[in-house]
Amino acid sequence: MLQDAVHTLIHLLVAFLLPPALGSVIARTKAVVAGRAGPPLLQPYYDLARLCRKGSVFSKTTTWMFKAGPVVSLASSMLAVLFIPLGAHGPLFGFSGDVLLLVYLFGLGRFFTASAALDTGSAFEGMGAAREVSYAALAEPAFFFGLIVLCRITGSAELGVMLGPSLGAAWIAASAPLAMVCVAWMVVLLVENSRVPFDDPRTHLELTMVHEVMVLDHSGPAFGLIQYGAAVKLQLYAAILVRAALPISTGNAWLDWLVFVAGLAALAIAIGLCESTLARLRLTGIPKFLVGAGLASAFAVILLAR
Repeated sequence: MLQDAVHTLIHLLVAFLLPPALGSVIARTKAVVAGRAGPPLLQPYYDLARLCRKGSVFSKTTTWMFKAGPVVSLASSMLAVLFIPLGAHGPLFGFSGDVLLLVYLFGLGRFFTASAALDTGSAFEGMGAAREVSYAALAEPAFFFGLIVLCRITGSAELGVMLGPSLGAAWIAASAPLAMVCVAWMVVLLVENSRVPFDDPRTHLELTMVHEVMVLDHSGPAFGLIQYGAAVKLQLYAAILVRAALPISTGNAWLDWLVFVAGLAALAIAIGLCESTLARLRLTGIPKFLVGAGLASAFAVILLAR
């Protein structure tokens, strides 16, 4: 009983305290590749604390939707994390069919983020919201087909089983479909989290922004919620990908936690290397990659339907 409580506490700490560190690892990797020292590893935490101490400015044209956007977006991501197994610990909550709840939670957060951007009446933020939902319409099939592959392999529609240790044996019998799903999910991760080559989270040119242009009018604690929510969302997608690629259990709970955190760090480094070596795609080229990711997941489903 005590051991379960300890692992539950570790699950919560990893789920809600570690996310900003992933962005820091990405930034440090890009700095090392560029020959710079880079920001401190705790810089994202300092930035969040600084934003929480600031005041907020709200336009007279906005309604309750503008204030609800950051809160609902963060809450949906935090709730989704509770259904994902992390390390040696299974999900805190789970039921048969919770995979559909995960997809709807992603959609809920996106809906409120885009609606908050449209609520400002800004043409630039409306443009960003339009791009966000357009790319999501192409990214969601790739993610959903991948979930279908895991459902078919594990025979379960519960995330705790789909991303559990039983998936390790499936890599021997169905390595090709699972590899295609991991590749497709890597593309989805980069798109959904506004990473290069699909978007640049540090750009200041509104005409090329996707996610960042939707939060230009947010400030203070509200902007802090957005930044933290984006970090939680990044770790959520990263955790799903790591659990799909490294589902093997070592038999040692503490070693499993170490392997999981190391997998997250390795993925963050890979994202940093990707952003350091690739240029941002033209907006017209992004749908082609998303369609390709969707076809890869769809072919994985077809390979299992034999």
